[in-house]
Amino acid sequence: MLSTTTTPTQRRQAFRAGLASGELQVMPGAFTPLSVRLIQEKGFHGAYISGAVMAAELGLPDIGLTTLTEVAQRAHQISRMSDLPTLVDADTGFGEPMNVARTVHELEDAGVAGLHLEDQVNPKRCGHLDGKAVVDADTAVKRIRAAVDARRDADLVIMARTDLRGVEGLDAALDRAKALQDAGADAIFPEAMASLDEFAAMRAAVDVPILANMTEFGKSELFTHQQLHDVGVNLVIHPVSLLRIAFGAIERGLDTLLTDGTLDAEVPSMQTRGRLYELLDYEAYNAFDASIYTYNGR
Repeated sequence: MLSTTTTPTQRRQAFRAGLASGELQVMPGAFTPLSVRLIQEKGFHGAYISGAVMAAELGLPDIGLTTLTEVAQRAHQISRMSDLPTLVDADTGFGEPMNVARTVHELEDAGVAGLHLEDQVNPKRCGHLDGKAVVDADTAVKRIRAAVDARRDADLVIMARTDLRGVEGLDAALDRAKALQDAGADAIFPEAMASLDEFAAMRAAVDVPILANMTEFGKSELFTHQQLHDVGVNLVIHPVSLLRIAFGAIERGLDTLLTDGTLDAEVPSMQTRGRLYELLDYEAYNAFDASIYTYNGR
């Protein structure tokens, strides 16, 4: 009821243990605090908090328009509702190294298990679009060093994302990943990899865990979890999937309402009131409220 029963440090330790376990860690994107409850109930290893999703929820494109305050607030709302580790997209850190340091503090306080910082320039673009630009190696390294130096909980995972594959090619991305690892990154997020062979090359290039982004309509084929595990990927995210599923259903429902004048035909596919209350743990709130109401002071 109300929130997670574990501490942020416990969830960070669980995240690190999962990354070191040899088992592929699967993190669907949680686009609401309630959706993370469902992700946990279904047995996933953790939940991802996507910057693209946060922007979309505000009606904005994913081009760096969201603020640190908005991201930290959403990260807190989602992280507090589950015992699962959460990984949050911190974009470029919302500024230069001093801003990156503050970003780490704010997201650490929000209760996330990890965050990733990318090497794009500001304003950034979605990682699977053309026309991206990246910062030089020195700037990228300084961002990661600032983040590592700023964290207060040593268990917080600082992940470095590089978008260099789509700008200068695989070899440049491999070199950048090595430099980011040397700067202290706990894991590497190589964005927009084109093949399983490229993931395997990244696995061979660095010693820390690597992430695969299986976003629909992107540059990467939607490889299976088994395929990713077999080439040494440690963590896979499905960042925007639940939002896309939900909004696809919403749009179909609205079309039905326009054409039929009723949503009767859509009811069988809806989540029932009972299932919603179960997910919300409604009965626990009722029991708590009743215990307070009937308290007799003895």
